[in-house]
Amino acid sequence: MNNSLLNLTLAIPTYNGAPRLPQVLEALRHQINPEKIRWEVIIIDNNSSDETAQVIKDYQRNWPEDFPLTYYFEGQQGLAFARERAIQEANGTYVAFLDDDNIPAPDWIAAAHEFGKTHPKSGAFSGQIHGEFEVEPPENFKKIAAFLAIREHGSKPFLFDPDNLRLPPGAGLVVRKQAWRDAVPKTPKVVGNQGDALARGDDYAPLLYLHKSGWEIWYNPAMHINHQIPHWRLERDYLLSLAQACGLATCQLRMINARTREKPAILVRTILGNLRRMVKHRLKYGDKLKQELIPAFEMEFYRGSLMSSMVWLNQERSRKIENDKKK
Repeated sequence: MNNSLLNLTLAIPTYNGAPRLPQVLEALRHQINPEKIRWEVIIIDNNSSDETAQVIKDYQRNWPEDFPLTYYFEGQQGLAFARERAIQEANGTYVAFLDDDNIPAPDWIAAAHEFGKTHPKSGAFSGQIHGEFEVEPPENFKKIAAFLAIREHGSKPFLFDPDNLRLPPGAGLVVRKQAWRDAVPKTPKVVGNQGDALARGDDYAPLLYLHKSGWEIWYNPAMHINHQIPHWRLERDYLLSLAQACGLATCQLRMINARTREKPAILVRTILGNLRRMVKHRLKYGDKLKQELIPAFEMEFYRGSLMSSMVWLNQERSRKIENDKKK
């Protein structure tokens, strides 16, 4: 196959995904391809300690030649680093990301290819992500479903709103490879440990850089994925840690496209806005925050968002110290 003619690279970053990858690969093996789209599948093994490499080796023995299956090992831990490695290794014009628990519909590749072809100003686009739950979600789960990358925005395409952090998740995202290479820093900034917690800004940060470079971010309702949600991802401890992690990235994300003169106002709004939300939430729910999971999740997100202002200030202070040392 002439790699220069590839339309699309399907990239699957995975960490200890040996139990999950077979179902994703089977769904890819049976994709409907009426236009004879030229595509490939690449696995980015993000420092797994299980049998991921062997699973891929077994599949490669009987994998269709029409769309090659290639394995890469990325030892630097973190989803943002795995996605950056995928961008570097991809041969396609577009790179479509699936997590190792995302099961695409049979026409997902075809729908992605068609949308990219008809929307030349799109730097990235995403579709519908439906939850497939191992256990029944908690009451009022829909209020926080987006935090678990479940997105069902209806049947009409629309532009996302990056300026207000209304963006799709990284799971199921299709990006224009050259746009990413030109716009997104190779060393992710909103990722990794923030003190003792993990900030979860690695989905939105690349999209904000694409937006800053003038690219559009679209919703394509014709693309469908089932996102498998195991029981432990609906447990209280996991959900509250997720809420805080997402909150911790808020201020840094808002600063990506901010002018220098706008940053003090963003910092003040982040602090005052989240303090106000926390007070109103406490007054509304009181002691129920100890029993009701969804209100507790929302409070933890507000608390994380408030803390994100301190995280950003610490990062700025560290950056200034490093710059002073270089002078």
